[in-house]
Amino acid sequence: MRVTWLGHAAFEVEIDGVNVLIDPFLSGNPKAAKSPDEVDPDLVLVTHGHGDHLGDAVEICKRTGATLVGIYEIAMYAKGQGVENVEEMNIGGTIEVEGLRIIQVPAWHSSEIVEDGEIVAGGTPVGYVVSGEEGSVYHAGDTGLSMDMKLIGELYEPEVALLPIGSRFTMGPKEAAKAVELIEPEVVIPMHYGTFPPIDQDPEEFEREVKELGLDVEVVILEPGESYER
Repeated sequence: MRVTWLGHAAFEVEIDGVNVLIDPFLSGNPKAAKSPDEVDPDLVLVTHGHGDHLGDAVEICKRTGATLVGIYEIAMYAKGQGVENVEEMNIGGTIEVEGLRIIQVPAWHSSEIVEDGEIVAGGTPVGYVVSGEEGSVYHAGDTGLSMDMKLIGELYEPEVALLPIGSRFTMGPKEAAKAVELIEPEVVIPMHYGTFPPIDQDPEEFEREVKELGLDVEVVILEPGESYER
């Protein structure tokens, strides 16, 4: 299993030979490690409708034929935009696509798609647990801290957790460290920080917060374009 950070909340996750692209905000992302034309996913997972997460998902799926996975409203929006392969789901549900098990889990945030100042689609923000023979990854999406994370850890036992630490719009380092305690992954990778000034954070502060809680978890700090393999 290989997890590659593309900057912000965008990740490529390769499990069992399947390329999963999550929250592909690449165009307009000053930290993006790839352009939309440089990715070739099998699946595209979208956590919510904000532009820095939905990103280039529609265009990528139309170009590559990848399947877009999203909460019902996001999936129907994508279908209306010309995406042919869509898997709609909702919180608590599980689907199997390309041999991978995808579970949609809660996130605490907002989600509307806004175009020209008008809301064109709604939906609830979510996270995902993606599991295959080679491992499992929890992408929390944009979220605040919640006790839902303890259930996610107990039920699905993700080995790798991808958690936002940028604060202001999501958890900050202190809250994200507590999330690690609730989830109990083997590895945690911080995300959603440093892209823009309002979410500047020091990932090493997050690592210190995790250590202060005495957690037996490996904190992996990536630069955009870098990968973690296990």
